[in-house]
Amino acid sequence: MSRKGSDFAGLAVAIVTPFKDGKLDMDRLKEQVEFQIESGTNCLVPCGTTGESPTLSHPEHERVISETIQIAAGRIKVMAGTGSNSTDEAISLTKWAAKEGADATLQVAPYYNKPTQEGMYQHYKAIAEAIEIPICVYNIPGRTGKNIEPETIARIGEFDNVTMVKEATGSLDQASQILALTDLTVLSGDDSLTLPLLSIGAEGVVSVVGNMIPGDMIALVKAYMSGETLEAQRLHHKLFPLCRDMLGLATNPIPLKAAMAEMGKDSGELRLPMTDLDADQLASLRKTLAAYGIGAVAV
Repeated sequence: MSRKGSDFAGLAVAIVTPFKDGKLDMDRLKEQVEFQIESGTNCLVPCGTTGESPTLSHPEHERVISETIQIAAGRIKVMAGTGSNSTDEAISLTKWAAKEGADATLQVAPYYNKPTQEGMYQHYKAIAEAIEIPICVYNIPGRTGKNIEPETIARIGEFDNVTMVKEATGSLDQASQILALTDLTVLSGDDSLTLPLLSIGAEGVVSVVGNMIPGDMIALVKAYMSGETLEAQRLHHKLFPLCRDMLGLATNPIPLKAAMAEMGKDSGELRLPMTDLDADQLASLRKTLAAYGIGAVAV
């Protein structure tokens, strides 16, 4: 089956939002975008969960998206995180991102207010009818408090510009149902489940660890897609401890920013209510990084 959204297959990276002294660090953002372009990443996703979008003011949110698009300059796709639990707000921000030149929009399920399945459908229907750029439905019930059921995703997927699902339920059964019911491109929302999801028909990943080692994530996807199953398994097992720590030590992006600081790729600065790893967690992270072959950068 030819699936909608397949041009976003491969590695998309949910990039961090760099901060310096409490403010956006645009110089570091440029470095990170250029690093992803040089690495061969297919798509950047600014202002997602990894980008600490809940802590950004509206002007900051817009600036990060705008600057990412301008730095990318058509060399890499940009899927702007413009979702909200307010349908009107999601539409407004997505229209703005489309005007700025975003290639697609990542639309998280309405969080906190926990709508019914009909409410989910009506939310995405309103967005799909208000904009023209491709929409990636982001289903992450662990964050939003409510699952978008496969049957609801199938209804949402009937709109021409709804082309992808970022599948972060952790359920291969749910992903299998979506792939059976729709022609949407499924992207893994969990780094550690990328290979299992590829095996049932997903076509890529919206990655957290891709901020650090995009080349290895690209190699994993390419190996599986080219039929090199054993190589894909080897890369999966190599990546697994790193993926585990990025989500298991503390809430994303706390461990990620700490790891990037160790690598010299970010300040590691977070915004409240996110707080730094404690000493034991940082020691554990450093052990994992060393085992992977990632050393700390002297400062």
